[in-house]
Amino acid sequence: MRDFLPADKTRRERVLAVIRDRYRAHGFDEIETPVMEEYGRLHAGMGGDNEKLAYNILRRGLDADDIRNAADDPAALTDLGLRYDLTVPLSRFYATHRGELPGVFRAIQIAPVWRAERPQKGRYRQFVQCDIDIIGDATARAEAELAIATLDTLDALGLAGGRIRINDRRLLDWMLGHFGFAADERAGVLITIDKLDKIGADGVAAELRERGAQPAAVDAVEAFLRRPQTLEQRPYGEEQIRAALPTGAPDDVVAHLVGIGAAVAAARSGSGDALVFDPFLVRGMGYYTGTILELAHPSVAYSLGGGGRYDGMIGRFLGQDVPAVGFSIGFERIVDLVTQDEDAAADAVVLVHDRDVPMAELAAHKARLVADGARVRLETRTKNLKALLERAAADGYTAFALVAAGQDGIERRPLG
Repeated sequence: MRDFLPADKTRRERVLAVIRDRYRAHGFDEIETPVMEEYGRLHAGMGGDNEKLAYNILRRGLDADDIRNAADDPAALTDLGLRYDLTVPLSRFYATHRGELPGVFRAIQIAPVWRAERPQKGRYRQFVQCDIDIIGDATARAEAELAIATLDTLDALGLAGGRIRINDRRLLDWMLGHFGFAADERAGVLITIDKLDKIGADGVAAELRERGAQPAAVDAVEAFLRRPQTLEQRPYGEEQIRAALPTGAPDDVVAHLVGIGAAVAAARSGSGDALVFDPFLVRGMGYYTGTILELAHPSVAYSLGGGGRYDGMIGRFLGQDVPAVGFSIGFERIVDLVTQDEDAAADAVVLVHDRDVPMAELAAHKARLVADGARVRLETRTKNLKALLERAAADGYTAFALVAAGQDGIERRPLG
């Protein structure tokens, strides 16, 4: 958990403003949910490993005996927890307010979440998530809208060239069945397959054998990973998808993915390289039921966001299933990649005044500049004027003016 100095906070807010603007341009509406949710919701088996990282809140009024008696049962000690993502709160929000929302609801959530992570570069215990979700649309249009809005946002941030890796949990399940893995072992197999980029085909096969997976199925997946492949680059579409899968993939799922690609290509001036099919993209969240997505950019080796379809989650709160799909931009990673927009702070002025300047004169000078659209700070002149101006420049100010008592106008000078 971090503090942010004024310059850092200003930079973050500029990036957030761009994200909000592009999301709203694509028809999404912003909502807000509490930072806490009920313990049972946060630990309902939908959050994957994130549930283990949740910060739980002790029930009020517990005494020492209560704590000792319930030491082995966290649910008896806590009734609330800090949210570890924004998807669980959104599902509860929709179930609560469904009657007040449109049939297809497009939501923006931009807010902090908390996880008891081991702190390291790019991974924090408190961080901001920027989510867009579409609830009530089971068609490929929903995934396409999310992909288009996300890529447009990346472009607006000066990070053109982003691509989205895409797969479908239904294809993963079909593929594991095709290889011969039993239904009850597939969740564990996916954990290993998710490491393919890191440990390679040899590592995947070795770990599956250590797990005690069915030998014939392990042999089948190893042979598939080692199969000869053409170096020909196919554009995203049915041919690319089927070439990356065993023969006989479900037609309806393939058609769903093809439809997403066609819509994205049409929205991005016919560009067919915005999506890339990855048959071994897994994503670890337990609530994904269909399409899964991950945002990549050529400037970095790690993902910049991800999401997927979670058609079963809202039904846990509502009593009936409602189609839903969402995408989250990794704000903490993206904000470090965005270059400073010099024009955004082009009219930020420091008025450095002598100590004897009447407050009324300072107020008048400042009011005129503010009325013209400038950002203005008052600073009393010090002996070390250079240090004062260097600090102002570090805080994003681009000009200064020296003000004496009785002065009619001011002369602005550039900082730096």
